[in-house]
Amino acid sequence: MEDYPEELRTPPIGLISLVGCPNLHASISSLLNSQKPPINALALPELDNISIIERRVREEGGEGGGGGILKREWLEKHRTRVPAAVGVLIEGERVGGGPTQWGEICGVIDRIKAVIRPRNIKLVVIIVQSPSTGDINEDRMLALRKRAEIDSKYVVNIFPYEDADFKYSLQRLAILFAELINVYYRDEGRRMKTRIEKKNVNSVESCIRYTFKVAVYAEFRRDWVEALKFYEDAYHIVREMIGTSTRLPAIQHLVEIKTVAEQLHFKISTLLLHGGKITEAVLWFHQHCASYRKLLGATEVTFFHWEWMSRQFLVFAELLELSSRTVPGFHSLITGVVEKGLTEWEFQPAYYYQLASHYLKEKRASLELVLSTWKGSDEDDVIVESVVPSVYIGQFARLPEKNENAVAMQPISDGEFTHFIILEGKRFPDSNEIIALLKKSFDVYSSLKAARMSSHCGFQMAKEYFSAGTTETAKQIFESVVHSYRQEGWVALLWEVLGYLRECAKLSGSLKEFVEYSLEMAALPVSSDLNNESYRDCGPAGSPSVQRREGIQKEVFSVASGELALLPNETDSSPTISATSPLDLEIDLVSPLRIVLLASVAFHEQAVKPGVSTLVTISLISQLPLATKIDALEVHFNQSECDFTMRNPEKSPSPATSDDKPQTRLETAPALVLNTSRWSRLTYDVKSRQSGKLECVSIIARFGPRFTICCKAESPASMGDIPLWKFEERIEYLPTKDPCLALAGQKAIQVEEPDPLVDVSLDAYGPALVGETFVVPVSITSEGHAVYSGELKFNLVDTRRGGLVSPREIEPHSSDSHHVELVGISGAENKDESQVVSDNIKKIQHSFGLISVPFLNEGESWSCRLEMKWHRPKPIMLYVSLGYSPQEDDANAPKVHVHKSLQIEGKNPVIVSHQLMLPFRRDPLMLSRIKPAAESNKPASLPLNEASVLIVSARNCTEVPIRVISMSIESGEDALGSLCDVRPAKGDCVDSVASTLLSSNEAYKKVFSITPKGTSKARMGTVILRWRRYSGTLDHIDGIADGVVTKHILLDVDVEVSPLIVCLECPPYAVTGDPFTFFVKIRNRTNLLQEIKFSLVDSPSFVSCGPHNDTIFGLPKSEYILSYKLVPLASGSLQLPRVAVTSVRYSASFQPSVSASTIFVFPSKPALEMDKAESGGEPLLVAAE
Repeated sequence: MEDYPEELRTPPIGLISLVGCPNLHASISSLLNSQKPPINALALPELDNISIIERRVREEGGEGGGGGILKREWLEKHRTRVPAAVGVLIEGERVGGGPTQWGEICGVIDRIKAVIRPRNIKLVVIIVQSPSTGDINEDRMLALRKRAEIDSKYVVNIFPYEDADFKYSLQRLAILFAELINVYYRDEGRRMKTRIEKKNVNSVESCIRYTFKVAVYAEFRRDWVEALKFYEDAYHIVREMIGTSTRLPAIQHLVEIKTVAEQLHFKISTLLLHGGKITEAVLWFHQHCASYRKLLGATEVTFFHWEWMSRQFLVFAELLELSSRTVPGFHSLITGVVEKGLTEWEFQPAYYYQLASHYLKEKRASLELVLSTWKGSDEDDVIVESVVPSVYIGQFARLPEKNENAVAMQPISDGEFTHFIILEGKRFPDSNEIIALLKKSFDVYSSLKAARMSSHCGFQMAKEYFSAGTTETAKQIFESVVHSYRQEGWVALLWEVLGYLRECAKLSGSLKEFVEYSLEMAALPVSSDLNNESYRDCGPAGSPSVQRREGIQKEVFSVASGELALLPNETDSSPTISATSPLDLEIDLVSPLRIVLLASVAFHEQAVKPGVSTLVTISLISQLPLATKIDALEVHFNQSECDFTMRNPEKSPSPATSDDKPQTRLETAPALVLNTSRWSRLTYDVKSRQSGKLECVSIIARFGPRFTICCKAESPASMGDIPLWKFEERIEYLPTKDPCLALAGQKAIQVEEPDPLVDVSLDAYGPALVGETFVVPVSITSEGHAVYSGELKFNLVDTRRGGLVSPREIEPHSSDSHHVELVGISGAENKDESQVVSDNIKKIQHSFGLISVPFLNEGESWSCRLEMKWHRPKPIMLYVSLGYSPQEDDANAPKVHVHKSLQIEGKNPVIVSHQLMLPFRRDPLMLSRIKPAAESNKPASLPLNEASVLIVSARNCTEVPIRVISMSIESGEDALGSLCDVRPAKGDCVDSVASTLLSSNEAYKKVFSITPKGTSKARMGTVILRWRRYSGTLDHIDGIADGVVTKHILLDVDVEVSPLIVCLECPPYAVTGDPFTFFVKIRNRTNLLQEIKFSLVDSPSFVSCGPHNDTIFGLPKSEYILSYKLVPLASGSLQLPRVAVTSVRYSASFQPSVSASTIFVFPSKPALEMDKAESGGEPLLVAAE
């Protein structure tokens, strides 16, 4: 499409001309170009330039042949040189000036009118106003319109010195020009249509020309429907001209008709596609090709016809590709495909690119045929050099020579024209263009994921590269195509591609690739049915047949054995097989060479003990047409000591097989011959001394001294079908005689470990307790094997999740992040110091451990202790694995493994709790207790600077006895800014270590005195409990520091200031009949006078003396004491008189509890000895209930 002129490829745009005032041309032109549709402007700065528009006188007899159909430059002339309207720019000062200036203006207008009147071009007068220009006289404006013979609306004033007015006036001018353009092209079209309707034409050529002009004028007006109609009319008239006109010689006449039809068809297709009529465009193109496909012309110019056909498909493909990008909803506009006999591919550009390359190949073949019989002379060559395109489309003429008097171009004969196009065809080879077309088709098909079509185009493209001598590029494309053909199973196409690849490998000197492609070709399922006329052109390999397969097999084995050179004509540089460069082929599980050689290996058993023989069957099959003899067959396993080699007794040992390792076992096979499609079965025994997996890895077949094929072994159970042969009609045989083995046989067998004669024992005493170092003794006892190179592995596994207990990846720097960790492995319990475990043979991680085991003779034992630590209560599974060798200095001896496991439960040893209590018979007034509690989890409250009682309890929650060593409270650093003074309570007697033993569910308690020293909140501290697991003896107790520490953080408490404190004081006991004093002390700790009411209720067990009901006032920072004399009347536990104290300010009352109001009365004075603390020291701290 790029070869077409621009005026044909792009839609026509209206043209106007500007005369005078060149300084304004740029502004007006840019505005007109921005319109929709745009308008082109032909700027004529001077009046003398108006001659460009003037109609020229036709030269008679200067066309060389009496004229033609369409002039070559007519469309370009109307787009660039013939405007639809002319705008004359006249300065306003000159219009309103004197007679001289008026006369000049009239002369300009008359000159322009004389030029444009023959062409019916419209005229517009543009008056350029300036600030100095006054109002122009109305009479002068009327005279100007009459002189120009135009209406008043075609006189436009513009104001270039005022931006707003200038833009507005230019917009009016653009609208006026658009209207005049539409009128001009409409009038021109009507004029042409009138000639056609009145049949005022003297020839068919004129009728076509006028119809073409009507369509072009309709395009100028954007009337696409009318343009399409007249283009189609012109196209049909051109088709009817064939065989009717004798104006030109036959060959040139047909060429002109095809060229004009090509341009008309291009216009029609463009209008249909851009109008969204995709299906109509495709149908029109098919009709166009069907109309001209058989118009070959003379035999010597047939190639020119095929070139023309190729160009039709190329241009239509480019139009489709362009429309798919520019037309919105292109694919949704495709309708009626099936009903109109079309396929989806006919709407794809790739389809037409492919056919364009096909017709270009036809052109090349026809040209080669013409050149083989054509003889040209030097005289003709000189004449042809002066042949150029004529004035008319599709015609050619000869330029006059220097000595000729003729001015116009001279017509040429058909012979000269034929000579000209033949020489042009020779100058430009078609291979590059064919490749470019196929490349475009290949890219489009690939983008559509049409693998088969893209492979076909790639194949054609590779053949073009091969024909052009670009072997490397052709080989790359062939390799990409051959993979697709293998998957599809297209044998005939695969044969042809492999033939080209075989030839590329030969030309590039690649011996290995040549052998691989040759063997694959020889093993293809080609029968005699393919040897027919449709496969005559199959490339360098020839047509596929059984005879050709046999010939290729013989050739490739001759080359592989060195009997035949790869390049017979260049034996010196041809690559050959030698001792230094042998030929080794490899066939894996996905290789296309599996049809050449396939190896199946099946063990007769699934498991075997070390040192016990088992049978293995090696089955080989080949699809090569001729029987193939193998010199030697090597069988390789993953355990090299099991490898063995089978030799053909009919063949002498080759140098390659005679140099085998001494330890490799040699066997003699009855016959190593591969017959076509028949399994060759060989059964031998194999013995392995190493436990683990024994697998057959590969089978190496040797053909001669320096040619081998290494085939990966396959299991019969998982072996796939032989590619390309699975759909052939043939008898299928099983790889083994045993059907069960053929269906379930495996190429691997499990060699079991020998029975261990070493015992591993694990002992654990009870559950593990969080915080302690738990020891698991591990004992190894030899009961029949000596232990060499022993390794003991430990692994901790979570019984719930199945993963490792201690993921180091989560927090590698924090040991507490691991619930359970392996701390270490203590030394062996052995008297021999050389067998003590040293650090350099230990590998300890949080959940994994590895330790070496020293040499043990039969009957000896060795033990170690595994130390673990629990940070969280969690059950774990301990796995212990012992690996050892029963023989010394034998690297191939199988390792023996012993596995043991033990589940260990991890538990919390104790549960620590605490309780806060107020002192006995001493009650501070707590305001927080008066108000109702809004929060249930509100912390406890303690009075400021008052001693309270803290009782800490540690309860054994396991079945393991625990001995408590000590209990203390550490305050530590406090972020709250307030601390508590915590001390053991006076008189709290700590039991000895030997006596503080806690059985299951027993609790140990300790009393502390706590005194808050700050306001708001206070932190009580952390309980430090030291304990140890009780083992039943006291010999191992070394001190407190050896115990396990359990920490419990005490909750924070609120601290309040108590405004009042009420204390009851009385003796610890009384005697019947002996009076004693009972005190009620009320302490006011505020700076205010406190009004306090009190009352006393007598008790029948006592005679009392003192105030019973009254109101008192407590002074600030002072204490008020109520004193009562009481005489007991009975003995036993008696209730004291009940005292009630009420604070008026705080509306709070105090009444002692029953226990605080109880005293024990003896019938007579007891004989008791008082403790020092009770008699003279500080009284003991007793908590109230």
